[in-house]
Amino acid sequence: MNRTRFCVGLFILMLSGTVCSSAAKDILNANDVFKSYDGLKIYPPLPIQYPKEGTIFPPEIMAPTMRWETGQSNADAWAILVQFHGEKTPHLFQSDKPEWTPEDDDWDMIKKFSKEQWASITVLAVKSQEPSTILAKGTTKILTSKDEVGDSILYREVNLPFIEAVKDPSKISWRFGSMALKTQPPVILTGLPVCGNCHSVSRDGKVLGLDVDYANDKGAYAIANVSENIILSRDKIISWNKFKTDEKEKTFGLLSQVSPNGQYVVSTVKDRSIFIPRDDLAYSQLFFPIKGILAVYYRDEGTMKALPGADDKKYVQSNPTWSPDGKYIVFAKSEAFQLKKILDPGAVLLTQAEYEEFNREKPIFRFDLYRIPFNGGRGGTAEPIPGAAEKEYSEYFAKYSPDGKWIVFCRAKSYMLLQPDSELYIIKAEGGTPRRMNCNTERMNSWHSFSSNGRWLVFASKANTPYTQLLLTHIDENGMDSSAVVLEHLTARDRAANIPEFVNLKPGAINNIKEQFLDDQNFMRAALEYRQAADYKGAEAIYRKALELNPNNLQARHDLGVVLFMQNQHEEAIRQFKDILAKDPKFVKAYYNLAVVYEQREEFDEAIKNCREALTIDPRDIDTLNVMAVVLAKQGKLDEATEVFKKVIVEDPNDAPARFNIASVYMKLENWNEALKYFLDADRLAPQNPVIQNWIGAVYAEMERYQEAYEYFIKALALDPNFEDAKKNLEQVKKILKK
Repeated sequence: MNRTRFCVGLFILMLSGTVCSSAAKDILNANDVFKSYDGLKIYPPLPIQYPKEGTIFPPEIMAPTMRWETGQSNADAWAILVQFHGEKTPHLFQSDKPEWTPEDDDWDMIKKFSKEQWASITVLAVKSQEPSTILAKGTTKILTSKDEVGDSILYREVNLPFIEAVKDPSKISWRFGSMALKTQPPVILTGLPVCGNCHSVSRDGKVLGLDVDYANDKGAYAIANVSENIILSRDKIISWNKFKTDEKEKTFGLLSQVSPNGQYVVSTVKDRSIFIPRDDLAYSQLFFPIKGILAVYYRDEGTMKALPGADDKKYVQSNPTWSPDGKYIVFAKSEAFQLKKILDPGAVLLTQAEYEEFNREKPIFRFDLYRIPFNGGRGGTAEPIPGAAEKEYSEYFAKYSPDGKWIVFCRAKSYMLLQPDSELYIIKAEGGTPRRMNCNTERMNSWHSFSSNGRWLVFASKANTPYTQLLLTHIDENGMDSSAVVLEHLTARDRAANIPEFVNLKPGAINNIKEQFLDDQNFMRAALEYRQAADYKGAEAIYRKALELNPNNLQARHDLGVVLFMQNQHEEAIRQFKDILAKDPKFVKAYYNLAVVYEQREEFDEAIKNCREALTIDPRDIDTLNVMAVVLAKQGKLDEATEVFKKVIVEDPNDAPARFNIASVYMKLENWNEALKYFLDADRLAPQNPVIQNWIGAVYAEMERYQEAYEYFIKALALDPNFEDAKKNLEQVKKILKK
């Protein structure tokens, strides 16, 4: 890119105190463009992408990259005119790309003369060979505030899609430092092999809270005093799951917040949330709570108590935030969604089947903002904030301004967290008419935080890229905000920045956060994420790390054997299971999995032998009974197989696969009535399964009940139009029916 700065005329000479000179060949194009420019003439529009009209920059910010659309002009060169208040002649620059980043000295000059005064930036599009013909024009206005940001910024940097970050949390990084740097702030925490999510810092910058999955506990939470080198040791970790353990409900500990004085932490407990991974790179998860109450952790006492007034189990009460003086808590509230059938009452995340029920029953789920007095933990009456409890919107993520005068919150059509239509609104703290903020972008505006002087708000957006960026807006004493400054230098192009928080500390106040709480259980949980994503190679590596820490963790050795089997490493899997049994001869699942491996290798005698060993220890182990029955059937011992399948059904009346398998055996025995009976039972327990529908059709065909067979083949193909067996069966039945 060619860039030339010009000083034109006496007025500029007087401002700069020096005469700017350049070789004629360097200034010819831009000078010719400027000579041809008529400020009163209407040119075809040249849309300025950034900075938008009305952008206010902080005085310490680095030079931005200005961008504009090329449009239909076929231009290959652009002149940039920067004109300050009171000047008659602009400063001239040029670019051979549809973007321009001022040199450091030029940006310093622009900030100096645009301080508290609007500067106009005009871009003129031309062809380099015809600089006197202006093809298009775009203009924007910017200002440099007298208000510094001052604070450092703490934020998380994540790889996408989110399921990849969950699978390998060690790739997530936390950065802390000044946003005024040309480069990213330094990484203070990375390589954590367990999930770490929301963080918060007390108002005085002395206490840090951070979600961590310690010892397989999703409710684990670290609280540490801030220093240059923070050690997250086990004594600094609490668990929200210790709140009312007698209720047998697990807790995620969602969206916890440290109080302004650092003495308390408020969180959602007894919660249940929807978490649905998506293929969409930008919006790769759907995640929000559908039940939960607020509880407070008292650091001095080491106790947890529900917050009266925000502990009604008929509602979901979540996403709390403190007023600056700690006297109030604002939170998001909605009626809790009651599942008709809860598959796992203690689970914190809905299963796919439970989510499908939710989606059928409640496609819209909206939150309102409520305020409750803290009263030293005694709580009180929660009241809706007027203007932020609108029934046609979901409103959440409230944040107070440091003076307690304003609340900025998110508004979307439904749900919470990572909503494409999420926009920022500002309202007086006591309520009123909310105003849509000027800084909003076209896609997702969320995760916001005020600077300690109250003049700047950082937030996250996906306006420019699927990878979330951080943006900045200036807010004046009247609550009016400016068009957003993009802090694109804070993240890499293939990483998403989220959960930004301004911290009233200087850069370097936190240099490093190191964990000292990891054990084999943490690696067990990390490996589980890989298994759920069917990344068995990744899971194998993590299980081996767990065993390095604790070679006597037989469950880790067992799970390692399972993922080795899934990679067809049968010999190694067998060795792991046998190692377990050498140490614990009563480890039932080791026998069961040996039987599974031998069944796959068609070593049926060894499979049966291990099944019998397992059943000697636990005669009612359903998994082992199923494998044994399958092996007996493969050996041709059909009568024995049916008897074992019947034992499975007695133990678990809802076991659809057992019914399917016993029906298949009866098919081999040509006992059509029994086969039909068990296939129909399987269909009742597992409806909408095309394989079962096809087999029911096959039984009806064997019984020469062709019309019924036809109907079931049609059902199978309706569920799976590419089901080849069902297609062939249907054609055969059609031919018979035509006769």
